[in-house]
Amino acid sequence: MVHDLKRSRLAKLFPLVVAGVLAVTACGGPQLGKENFPRTTVPAASGDGGSGPITDAAVSADALRQVLPCQFLDNTTLSALGAPEGEPTASSVRYDECSAKVRDAGGKELSVDVQLGTIVLFAADKTTGQVGGLPQVEVPDTTGGSCEVSALTSRDPSLGVAFEIDYPGGDPCRAGRTLLAPAVDKLHNSPQKYPDVKGSTLTADACAVLDQSAVDAAEKGAKGGATGLHSCQWGNNPNITVMFFPALPPLEGDGWLKADVGGANQAYAKKGTAGTDCKVEWQHRPWQGDHGELVQVGYTDYDLKPGAGDPCATATTLAKSVAGKLPRP
Repeated sequence: MVHDLKRSRLAKLFPLVVAGVLAVTACGGPQLGKENFPRTTVPAASGDGGSGPITDAAVSADALRQVLPCQFLDNTTLSALGAPEGEPTASSVRYDECSAKVRDAGGKELSVDVQLGTIVLFAADKTTGQVGGLPQVEVPDTTGGSCEVSALTSRDPSLGVAFEIDYPGGDPCRAGRTLLAPAVDKLHNSPQKYPDVKGSTLTADACAVLDQSAVDAAEKGAKGGATGLHSCQWGNNPNITVMFFPALPPLEGDGWLKADVGGANQAYAKKGTAGTDCKVEWQHRPWQGDHGELVQVGYTDYDLKPGAGDPCATATTLAKSVAGKLPRP
């Protein structure tokens, strides 16, 4: 059962900031010695990416929440990189992520992951131009084996459509650009979407399901900011989080205890090992197969001393407020 969703790319890219050795121009152009996928034309990023707000309705958060991610990794698209290995795989714990593998002409394997409306790291420093009218951001790792290429869809916060490419021995940034351009084109031309389902959290704004009065009771004056299409955070320390995601329904055990949030379905709460945080989780409605649409509300206060307070009491109070504002099935 998955209760905490963290992106592997953060672990890859944050050490680069600490080291201060991020290669600014490592992916600035084709590296012909590394190209093993078909020599198709890669649309170059144009312009400087601009600096004003992004007002493209086709890539707004409301528009992106319902978009199916695996359509951007179909066999036709992936064939520009080589031979797809099997079908793309939708994430079992995210609505907006899909992954695939490709074997290039030289036998090297590419791992490809696409995420919609995700946090784009270093957007201010690594914008290389525009793709389909959107700022394009490229962040290679220091080894040159991985690269994240994104089309920015929001500046504040910095969110976008991101392709993370692992391609040891190849040119991962060029591969990312090869996939990004047709993806942006699809987003502007009737992309495939999840079916409309009454009461689903899929299309809900996670930042809009918590009243400011409830936030103020836990952390006065904290403002919500999207951390993805289906997640929001208020404050830094303390901080409050709300997430919507598909997963197996939560069960009692392994530290998870029953909690009452006033909803129709049973909720469960779990305190972190340091005693400074707590998460409350429940199924809102069925999703696909044995998975449900899960809601998670978290509260963390790193300054909380042992025995000085109960973060689960705060998290449960916040969860009650969220439960009362969710879409009704």
